[in-house]
Amino acid sequence: MSDNQHQRYIIKNACIVNEDKQVHGDVLIEEGRIARIGGSIDTKAKAIEIDAEGLHLLPGVIDDQVHFREPGLTHKANIYTEARAAVAGGVTSFMEMPNTNPPAFTHELLEQKYEIAANTALANYSFYMGTSNDNLDEVLRTNDRKQDICGVKIFMGSSTGNLLVDNPLLLDKVFAGSELLIATHCEEESMIKANLAALKQQKGKLEPSDHPVIRNEEECFESSFKAIQYAKKYNSRLHILHISTAKELQLFSNMLPLGDKRITNEVCVHHLHFSSEDYGRLGNQIKCNPAIKAPYNREALWEALLDDRLDVIATDHAPHTWEEKQEDYEHAHAGLPLVQHSLGLMLHYVQQGRISIEKVVNKMSHAVATCFEIKDRGFIREGYHADLVLVNMNRPWTISKENIYYKCGWSPLEGFTMPATVTNTFVSGHMVYGNGVFDESKQGMRLRFNR
Repeated sequence: MSDNQHQRYIIKNACIVNEDKQVHGDVLIEEGRIARIGGSIDTKAKAIEIDAEGLHLLPGVIDDQVHFREPGLTHKANIYTEARAAVAGGVTSFMEMPNTNPPAFTHELLEQKYEIAANTALANYSFYMGTSNDNLDEVLRTNDRKQDICGVKIFMGSSTGNLLVDNPLLLDKVFAGSELLIATHCEEESMIKANLAALKQQKGKLEPSDHPVIRNEEECFESSFKAIQYAKKYNSRLHILHISTAKELQLFSNMLPLGDKRITNEVCVHHLHFSSEDYGRLGNQIKCNPAIKAPYNREALWEALLDDRLDVIATDHAPHTWEEKQEDYEHAHAGLPLVQHSLGLMLHYVQQGRISIEKVVNKMSHAVATCFEIKDRGFIREGYHADLVLVNMNRPWTISKENIYYKCGWSPLEGFTMPATVTNTFVSGHMVYGNGVFDESKQGMRLRFNR
C-alpha cells in the first residue's frame, strides 16, 4: 500500500474515552484521519468494520521520553524493534532522546535519526536535539525548526560521555536563547559523586539498594530548582523529566491550565509502580536514573498526579541487555524497558481504583499533545490523525519472555498480570496491530508542532 492510500475503517459500538468523558458510539476513519464520531454511523462507502462492543477506544499514548538506542547501541535496541513493542502496548507516538552513539549534537546527525525512523518506525516519531558543553550554535539553530523538532534535551546531571552539561555560562545561553521546549534530566552531579565516595568509604562494596542513597532526594531537588531558576530568569519553556521525589513537588503548581504553564513536568510509570522496597527482589533490574526511592516518594507522586501538579506520564524506556544488568552494582547499566507495558500498567491502577481511565487518557495522550503543542494528535477529534487504541478491560494477560517485544528480551515486570489487553492499534489511520498480528506495510509519521 503506498503512503497516500489508506483503508477506510469504521469502529462500531465502542466506549470512547476522550476529554474527560466516556461515550458509547462509532468512529469512522478515512484517509488516515478521524472523519466522523457519532452514536451510530452508517457509511455507503466500503469500510472495514470492527465490532468494538465491550471495548474501550482511547487516543493513542504519546510517550515523551524514550531511548531507542539507534544509532550505535543497537545491540540493546533499535528504532524498529522498540517502536514495534510500543504499538503493541498502545503507544502510537514517541519522542526519542539524543544519547545515542554518536549523540545527536548536530542537525545532520539528528536528521539521520529521522531518516531511520521514516523507514523503520511503526509508530509516529520525533527526536530531541542534544546539548553538550560545546554545541550551542547547533542547539539554537532549532529555533528555525520549531514545527518539526520536539525539543532540546539537557542532561543537567549524571549521564554518559559528554552529554553532561555542567557549564553555567552555556546553560544560561541555552535558556536565554532557545525558543523550543527545553527538556531536562535534573540530578546534581557534584552531590552524587560526594554521596558515592562517602558510602564507598563506609561500606566498601555497594549493592542496588544503595542507589537511592547515592542519588537521593536532595540532589534531585537541587538540580530541578536550578533548572527552574534559569527558566524563570528568561521565561523559557521548561519541561522537567522523570520527577521522582516528594521534595521536588513543592516546585510545581496546579494553579494554571496546562496550556498556560511555562514550566511543566513528567512522571514515569516505574516511579509510580516500584519503590526502594523492590531492590531486594529485582536488584539492578530497577536501577535507573533518577533512582526509584523510598515508598513515601511514590505516594507523594500519586497525590500530585491526581491533583495536576504532575503534568504527563511517560516511560523513560531505556533498554539494556540482560548481561549489562547482571554486572555488579557500580557497573550495571541504569534504565528499564517499559514502552510496551506503560498503558497496561496504568490500566492496572484504573482497575485498582487508584486513578480513573479518563485521567490516564489525559496524562498519557491529551496532556502530552498540549504540553508539546503537537499538531492534530492526542485527542479523538474529527479531523485529527487516527492514532487510536482499542482495549479489552476484561482480558488479563501475564508478562513473560514469550510475549515481550523489546530487543533486550526482558522486563522487570515479568510475572505481573495486566488486567487489560490492547486488541488494536491504529497509527495515522493504519491498523498496525490487531489481535496479536502486526501489519508492517506502513510506517508512522514525523510529528509536527503548532509553534
